[in-house]
Amino acid sequence: MQLGYKLMSEELGPRELIANAVHAEEIGFDLAAISDHFSPWLDEEGHAPFIWSVLGGIAVRTQQIGLMTAVTCPSFRYHPAIVAQAAATVSLLAGPRFRLGLGSGERLNEHVVGGEWPATDVRQERLEEAIELIQMLFDGETCSHRGEYFVLDRARLFDLPEQLPEIVMAAGGPNAARIAAERGVGLIATEPSREIVDAYRESGGMGARCVEIPMCWADSDDEALGTMHRYARWSQLDWNVLPELPTTRAFASASKFVKPADLEETPHGPSVDRYVDAIRRYLDAGFEDLILHQIGPEQDGFLEFFASELGTALRGLDERSRRSARQHDHRFEQTSSNG
Repeated sequence: MQLGYKLMSEELGPRELIANAVHAEEIGFDLAAISDHFSPWLDEEGHAPFIWSVLGGIAVRTQQIGLMTAVTCPSFRYHPAIVAQAAATVSLLAGPRFRLGLGSGERLNEHVVGGEWPATDVRQERLEEAIELIQMLFDGETCSHRGEYFVLDRARLFDLPEQLPEIVMAAGGPNAARIAAERGVGLIATEPSREIVDAYRESGGMGARCVEIPMCWADSDDEALGTMHRYARWSQLDWNVLPELPTTRAFASASKFVKPADLEETPHGPSVDRYVDAIRRYLDAGFEDLILHQIGPEQDGFLEFFASELGTALRGLDERSRRSARQHDHRFEQTSSNG
């Protein structure tokens, strides 16, 4: 199990993001994962710096903590060749601790360069072709490509790390998990779904299995609920809606009927037991790398909470969860070998 810290670029500026990554390394986080948006979901969040510059700053200010995009869309406002070049450069600065997390995008960020916003299946096809091009460029050879969605004309990356970054693909369901396995990349999800993990493993997936876990530490439950409502009420929208909205105004309108009580199921408040109980579900589902997302601007308090209580509690999760995961993996391996 690795414990990760989510750097929400929609809620903090570049200097704060770098400082928090440094702090996260100091208190024992294994991984820092950063979002990549052109716009926040809500005006209240207030930020959206260019995260590749931020990653460069983090890479030279830290020594050990893993780094990861969670996630970058390489198929609309970026061309895959640019993402490959950016990822290679960050890997040179950070060494083998960088992972490239990729997803199919949201209209909120991708519409800014114009063009149509296609259906979900087309977005997934674009992502698959983008991953193919990035993997081609990572080989270090001059390559050309004329595909359904992208063109490469005699492209070559001249600065490549000795160890290439692992690619991790966002998976919202079993089909995407199977695609990740077929592409030879890891996966990142946002819910404690054993179905996603099993689909990935059954399709031959051997890479990282990451998951983001939202939470909101605060001195009281009411304070935490208020913070989540202010900054993350958009998260209560269905995933059929989230990728389709184009502006912060649209997200504000779509989420205006969400109440603080609607966020009760997200672990929040001062009790460490509440977080441990919620996080155990993700371990039991088969995820290995847990990325903790503290909602809102109160990052210092959350980092102190992790250093004093939460980190120790999570490292010491009872053997039942880990034994259950090992037993499931053993049964899975036996089934695979017999099949």
